[in-house]
Amino acid sequence: MTDLSFNKWVALSDQALCKTIGDFIKLARLKSNITQEELALQANISRSTLSQLERGKTVTILTLLQVLRVLDLLYIMEVFQVNNSISPLALAKIAKKNRLRATSNK
Repeated sequence: MTDLSFNKWVALSDQALCKTIGDFIKLARLKSNITQEELALQANISRSTLSQLERGKTVTILTLLQVLRVLDLLYIMEVFQVNNSISPLALAKIAKKNRLRATSNK
């Protein structure tokens, strides 16, 4: 992510961010040639809830996930995946503790 794109998102209000998400959902729905009624039925939500989402109004994360699943857009969740990686320094310390030779049992 570039600093320019990060600053763009930071500068937006919460309402503007919700509107951006709503516009994205609406565009994806229209590209899939699905009506609000059909999408709402498949996502197990009401049409008015879907309408609120598309208009950038407050909805639950669960609602958003249900809609993303139906639209086959769950790949977006990749950005939220936490990768537990070990630092090179910590890896070197662990490697240093590993035995290099066996000792005889006398």
